[in-house]
Amino acid sequence: MRNEFDFAPLFRSSIGFDRVFNLLANSQRLQAVETWPPYDIVKTSEDGYRIQMAVAGFGEDDLDITQERNVLVVKAQKAEEPNTGEYLHRGIAARAFERRFELADHVRVENASLKNGLLSIELKREVPEAMKPRKIAIGGEASVAPIQIEGEKQAA
Repeated sequence: MRNEFDFAPLFRSSIGFDRVFNLLANSQRLQAVETWPPYDIVKTSEDGYRIQMAVAGFGEDDLDITQERNVLVVKAQKAEEPNTGEYLHRGIAARAFERRFELADHVRVENASLKNGLLSIELKREVPEAMKPRKIAIGGEASVAPIQIEGEKQAA
């Protein structure tokens, strides 16, 4: 039995969090769990992250990494190989895949590298200056001069 949480009461006391509530609601829905290819997500610093994905058998030309707004998409399609013989056992998976990662606001991909069958994608969160906390001074008097509107002057 699966219980779903109702986020409606939270809408009354929050502004601009619609996307967060939608993400939480979507994560509650029953989805097919994909386990291939295996991956790790590592927090490397206060604002740094790394996705490490095991992509043995794929080369740089077989992989495609795209960031679309707040979604990171990693796709792989194995190029056709010349027939080098008959496989008696095929244990290295070469099937195509597409893996999507939801990114928070202001997270961007710094770089990606492929070494020894391990794809590493470096991510960094960069909050714009306008979004960072700032100190608001409290003044006794209004610091902005009132705006005066002049009426039409009549020529004599």
